[in-house]
Amino acid sequence: MHGAQQPVPMLDFSRQYRAIREEILAAIETVCESQQFVLGPQVAAFEAAAAVMCRVPYAAGCASGTDALWLAMAGAGVGPGDEVVTTTFSFFATASSILRCGARPLLADIDPVTFNLSAEAVEGMLSGTRGDVIRGVLPVHLYGQCADWDAFSGLKQRFGVKLIEDAAQAFGGAWRGIPVGALGDAAAFSFYPTKNLAAMGDAGLVTTTSAETDDRVRSLRAHGMRRRYYHDEVGWNSRLDTMQAAVLEVKLRYLPAGNLRRRALAARYDALFANAGLTGEGIVLPYSDPRGTHVFHQYVIRTPRRDALRAFLAERKIGSEVYYPVPLHLQAALKDLGYRAGAFPVAERAAAEVLALPMYPELREDEQETVVETIRAFFGSS
Repeated sequence: MHGAQQPVPMLDFSRQYRAIREEILAAIETVCESQQFVLGPQVAAFEAAAAVMCRVPYAAGCASGTDALWLAMAGAGVGPGDEVVTTTFSFFATASSILRCGARPLLADIDPVTFNLSAEAVEGMLSGTRGDVIRGVLPVHLYGQCADWDAFSGLKQRFGVKLIEDAAQAFGGAWRGIPVGALGDAAAFSFYPTKNLAAMGDAGLVTTTSAETDDRVRSLRAHGMRRRYYHDEVGWNSRLDTMQAAVLEVKLRYLPAGNLRRRALAARYDALFANAGLTGEGIVLPYSDPRGTHVFHQYVIRTPRRDALRAFLAERKIGSEVYYPVPLHLQAALKDLGYRAGAFPVAERAAAEVLALPMYPELREDEQETVVETIRAFFGSS
């Protein structure tokens, strides 16, 4: 590298905003002029557009991805006394939403290559003594890569469990050509500002092929009401904000091209690492299952020297992040589940080794070169 090295941010929201600023502001202005701020027409319009993209008949917006997880499970019939199997290597909401349903999370280890929930581990649990109380399985499409849906579909057929997709990181992904969101009994999406499809605040969505599930989701998101002031059950206030829906409807039009760009950037990272001689024992690059369409919400490498590498990058103003440093079974808030260190060794090792590098459609190729060259310098200096 020659001259002063330029910083490379982990994310830069302003780049997309500058490109579509006028469309975003026009959409917001329309909402302001209408004065319909709660469940305005933009909410229904976005829901319809999202349903088309996910190839499902039903999509219901809500206030956050966390609420979407709860609504998807509750809408599909998960409730008190049930148990739901999910991964220990995910964001906290994956487990907390199960508890919010009144159910109990049963955690399982991950596949060491994809980092997704191990279908083999889940099969062992369904075949065991607790199989009769396991109501559902909640696989996460982690980092934008679909979980092994062939395997999970087989488990559904054998054991009759509900399959709920935690698709928070995977809008636009697919499995054998079927979009994420159309694979399970229901799916939950997050539009947190860091996501591939990003709101300007919190927002979420539940998709399903079931009219019954959609009806219950829509009731639960509005205090358990199907008719104004008549409450069938205790729900929640989790409506998708009209302003966010207007922003999301604009951004949805750009998502397919953005996901293609992410895939191209991931392939270029792969090539840069290979050309730098960094694909040996020091670094493991992301794997893309050929049966699926990976949308690279994150580009995650792994290395036993993760913490030292991250510090080296930070000193040179190159962004990175760890998703996730503490598996769910070791979180203090979930200690009552009864798990201990060593329970899920594959996830624990991943938590110590994974590192997400800058990845967003507006990332420049020279910035990628800077990232890889800096990593090469790290390994070359030791």
